[in-house]
Amino acid sequence: MTDPSTDEKPVFHDPVMVEEVLSYLEPQKKKSGVFVDATTSTGGHAKEVVKHLGSAGTFIGLDLDRFALEAASDRLNGFAPEVKLYQANYKNVDLVLEKTRIEAVDGILFDLGFSSFQLEDSERGFSFQEEGPLDMRMNPEEGITAEEIVNQYSFAELKNIFLRYGEEGWADGVAKEIVKVREKNKITSTGQLVDIIREAIPKGERKRRKTHPATKTFQALRIAVNKELSNLEEGLKTGFNCLKKDGVIVVISYHSLEDRRVKRFFNFKEKDCICPPDFPVCRCDKEKEIQILVKGVTPGESEIRENPRARSARLRAGKRVKT
Repeated sequence: MTDPSTDEKPVFHDPVMVEEVLSYLEPQKKKSGVFVDATTSTGGHAKEVVKHLGSAGTFIGLDLDRFALEAASDRLNGFAPEVKLYQANYKNVDLVLEKTRIEAVDGILFDLGFSSFQLEDSERGFSFQEEGPLDMRMNPEEGITAEEIVNQYSFAELKNIFLRYGEEGWADGVAKEIVKVREKNKITSTGQLVDIIREAIPKGERKRRKTHPATKTFQALRIAVNKELSNLEEGLKTGFNCLKKDGVIVVISYHSLEDRRVKRFFNFKEKDCICPPDFPVCRCDKEKEIQILVKGVTPGESEIRENPRARSARLRAGKRVKT
């Protein structure tokens, strides 16, 4: 595993949709504000935000990966605002703010993608293009690994993971092949798993797909290992509740499973009433909590050309209108 404390320089990924993020968070207009990057990674978006804050401003960064945070710390050194970085799950952003004695913030960013820093480190096991151990943990120091899931979960559990989190049409076949192979040999590497997936998915289907045949299975395992979707739902609620009135939440998602949850959360906060359409009398007192600023903007063609990984990004933003 790459350790940023060594002489080897960490790999920084290009932050996605920087101009859009700044246009909604507006740190350039709130130089004494408090901003949170709930998914700091190596500090790509963070650097752009702190560049616009003044000495009275505060930036708080969270990430599960301490190695990424160490790289971010170096990257953010020397800027005017106070910068505080914490190894924490963003669903616990309220607890982090409590430690810092900050009651509410002006803006919070969730960039739900994983970085080149993680993807290009073969020891992390995120990439189906690099040989490495089946790990896939965002926090490499705790939690269940992909290896444990692949070798210990039942056929039904594996099939459910691949269907639910990867939307893999050949989930049944992939799960069956995994169970068949592991009866003879433990599955311990990304390369082994890729070979199993290739064997399970018919050649015609592999040719038809525009992406690598292991893409959906690896996505599903990563989501399961890190509990990404449940953490996202909790994190959105907690992060939104930490905003000041007129504070802004910005979320960048990269696949439909994430984006559907973000869209549903924003729509729920925007609704004046939560009663069913056919309910005869409204009996709830729910008021509109958010003003949706953008409903799903995507990167421009020039950005996608320069940074192909941005092609699947979708940004949503909203302003809190009541506390």
